[in-house]
Amino acid sequence: MSRKVVLYIAMSLDGYIAKEDDTLDFLSLVERPGEDFGYADFQQTVDTLIWGRRTYDKVLSFGETQYLHRDKKVYVLSRQKTGQEGHVEFYGGNLKELITTLKQQPGKDIYCDGGGEVVAALLQEHLLDRVIVSIIPHLLGSGIRLFKDGRPEQYLSLKKTLTFPSSGLVQLWYDCAPALASKEQA
Repeated sequence: MSRKVVLYIAMSLDGYIAKEDDTLDFLSLVERPGEDFGYADFQQTVDTLIWGRRTYDKVLSFGETQYLHRDKKVYVLSRQKTGQEGHVEFYGGNLKELITTLKQQPGKDIYCDGGGEVVAALLQEHLLDRVIVSIIPHLLGSGIRLFKDGRPEQYLSLKKTLTFPSSGLVQLWYDCAPALASKEQA
């Protein structure tokens, strides 16, 4: 079975993954004791992460090591930083080549958690196999959008929806359709 590239991310109802200053405090609006919205189960299905540099820096700012996923291989996409820090590798090469290489290796699925630039690049190249979005019942009004303009049109197939009535969070699971041949190629 081929490894999948899975976007697993939360956004506000109006489509933002962070405020303009990169703060994520709106995510705490849905926190409930003992509820992780399936995150621990999802983590069992992946062994590799892909983060953008700003997302990695944000995770470091939390100061809590469980967010660094030490049990997984982590690739941080960066134009400036290179090399490795423990299990984290800074990657400045071609994203499509990285994904192709990872998918050819044995292992579990590949988890992408942002940020917006990484999601845009993955969508531009049709590299996502599954999109799992947790919608926070909050309107931010502005901020960093999950889905940037200028990406190619793409069909998604709904696999399941989960609702969490006590918090109002809704989680949508979609599989991405393979890239369709462009009209110029037809």
